[in-house]
Amino acid sequence: MNCLDFHRHKLADPRHLTAAAQSHARDCRDCLAFAQSVDLADARIERALNIAVPEGLAERVLLRHSRATRPAWRAWALAASVVLAVALGFSQFRGIPPDELKSASPNPSAQGVPPNESTRASSLEYARLAIEHVAEEPDSFTKLFNTEPEIFREAIRSVGAELREPIGRVRYVKLCPWGARSGWHIVFETPHGLATLIVVPDTQIGAAATASVKGWSVVVQPALGGYYAVVTESEKLTVLVDRLVTQRIKWKS
Repeated sequence: MNCLDFHRHKLADPRHLTAAAQSHARDCRDCLAFAQSVDLADARIERALNIAVPEGLAERVLLRHSRATRPAWRAWALAASVVLAVALGFSQFRGIPPDELKSASPNPSAQGVPPNESTRASSLEYARLAIEHVAEEPDSFTKLFNTEPEIFREAIRSVGAELREPIGRVRYVKLCPWGARSGWHIVFETPHGLATLIVVPDTQIGAAATASVKGWSVVVQPALGGYYAVVTESEKLTVLVDRLVTQRIKWKS
């Protein structure tokens, strides 16, 4: 079993690992750390969800649903168009070498010191990784998953951040493999469309960086206990969303 197989097994069924997966974790320090981070996140989410359902909640949900004005076929059409757009974007992205990423520009003001060559390289790689990850999960734009506010707060707390005020309706929150560790994949609504926020704990970057490729745009920014990335379909929207999350989330103490 290799590290990628272990990550898939751990995320598929965190509490029941096969003998092969357990053996791999004993021999691989990085995968053991990844497994521990998944267990910790799983325990925190379980505590967050262990809340009694308010009386009458089901009735209120049904009432709200019955008042919805958008016909079901329009919602399905919107979902299909998003999947098609993301799939086309990903088909263009596959096979593009790192040197075709454009506008990759580490920002020295993020930490107050000029970035060195290793910082520039790592920032560009993190930007590329964020775009690739979003392109590989088109269903994140079409389904609702882990939409409870406490799960989103737990995700940003993993890098020492604090929510000042809501950033918009959060539609999707998932803990995903991220190199040898894990990162939070978050999709939320903005006035201009859907945006993706990637939150990666325990991985430090020295400076902010931006990049774009084939209809995708990303900015990566340092946080207190890791870093975050904003991914959208245009450079303009990425700037607007990054400004929004910077204003409404306190990323550093």
